[in-house]
Parts: sequence; structure tokens; C-alpha cells
Amino acid sequence: MYGISLFDLSWLVVAMLAAGALTGLLAGVFGVGGGAVAVPILYELFRLVGVPEEVRMPLCVGTSLAIIIPTSIRSFLAHRAKGAVDMSILRVWAIPVVVGVIMGSFIARYAPADLFKTVFVVVAGVSAIRLLFGKDTWRFGLDMPAKPIMVVYGWLIGVLSALMGIGGGQLSNLFMTFYNRPIHQAVATSSGLGILISIPGAIGYIYAGLPRAAEYPDVVALQLPLAIGYISLLGFVLFVPTSTWLAPIGARLAHTLSKRRLEVAFGLFLVVVCLRFAVSLIA
Repeated sequence: MYGISLFDLSWLVVAMLAAGALTGLLAGVFGVGGGAVAVPILYELFRLVGVPEEVRMPLCVGTSLAIIIPTSIRSFLAHRAKGAVDMSILRVWAIPVVVGVIMGSFIARYAPADLFKTVFVVVAGVSAIRLLFGKDTWRFGLDMPAKPIMVVYGWLIGVLSALMGIGGGQLSNLFMTFYNRPIHQAVATSSGLGILISIPGAIGYIYAGLPRAAEYPDVVALQLPLAIGYISLLGFVLFVPTSTWLAPIGARLAHTLSKRRLEVAFGLFLVVVCLRFAVSLIA
């Protein structure tokens, strides 16, 4: 790595392996791809190796989307094995979610770094409020809405997830609980969105990052063989083994927790993410 000692690089490798383990565990517990964990951790690690602020956040987001691919697949398979996934919802959302991801990836090519952070803070904040303080009366309806509304929601989830580097779990959990779906079913169904979002999202961030990497030829973390576009191959290689190993364990843990404990745990987790990027925006 450019500008970093062998000792610091060794600790960077250890930190990424540990972060991958935490990402996989939380991906299984909360039915998310793990991006809400991976992005802030990668942000600090890329700061350590001197990635400029202008490209640091999209590099984190793109890398997170790549990491989510195997993590979300294992999390989804574990939840589906327990029969908790509502496949009818995933079928309705499949096309609009992918369209939204493609649009979000295109926006990422031109968006300023603060846009990614702002989306993180807003979505994480709203989700945390709903989970920590929400009442049963906080509902848009007692059943899922009509298909045209579902399509719009799916598109919005795709766009925002592409800008946040997440598998859509935060957004779909929020949406489904507002429509009276149990948190365990929301978590399980959300795990399937990670597959729909991460694959086209990762491809989109390669496209978005290639011209930016050419603008920063001295930043080794953006160049081959360490990265391709806005995806850090080093981060991907180090995160994936531990994250995919622990995702099924997290999924099994989720089914042992009560509804309220799962809501509080997810809500507190989102508060931490929200505060981290709020501080970064202010600074």
C-alpha cells in the first residue's frame, strides 16, 4: 500500500478480517447485507491509507456492494430454509429494485461525497426512530399496498441502497413493519433483496469508478490490482471469508430473539451508524 508501513498494513489486514466477521454476523441477525457496518469501517480504513475524501465514500459504497454479494446469498438461504421469506414480495420488487440500483449507480458517478453520507444519516435515523420508539399504531396499513405502490417502493429502495452501499435491509425492514409485517418476516424477506441489489450495484460502481481512478493515478488503493473502479479488491478478498462464514450463524441467532429485542438491537445499531456519518458531515 502507498504511504503505509508493513506493520500498519498488517494491522489493516487484521482489522478488515475482523470487520468482515462482524459484518457477516449482523447481516444474518438483521437480514441486511452488512453494508451499514462495512461502509463506516471501510471509511476509516481507507482514510488510514490516504484515499482522498472526494473518492473515499464511493469507494466504500462500491466495495460494500461487492462484499454483500456472497454474504446476502448465504443469509437469504439460511432464512429461506426456515420458511420465513415472503417470496411474493421479492417477485414484485425484483425489476423495480434492479432499475433503481442502476439509476443509483449512475448518480454515484457524478455525486459529491456528502450525498452518500446524507442518505446514510437520513435513512438510518428514520429507521432507528421507528424501531426504538415506534408504536403498533404507527402503520400505513394492515396489509401490503397495491402492486403499483409496491413497485414505487421497490424502485426507491434500489436507488437509496445503491447510494448507501447496503443490501436494502434497512429500507425494506422499515417498509414492511409499517405495513404490519412481523419483524422476523421482514428481516428474512429483506435478506433476499441483498442479492437483487448487490450484483448490479457492484457492476455499476466499477463503471462509475474507472474514470475517477484515472484522475488519481498516485492513489494506489484505487488502482489495479488493489481495486477496479470503485471496488477495493483487497477489501473484498479480506471481508468475504469471515463475513460469509458468520452470516448463517447470525441468521440462526435472529430466530432465537424476541420481536422487541430484535427491534431494539437493530435500532441501536442504526443509531451508531447515523451518528458516525452525522459527525463526519459536520466536520
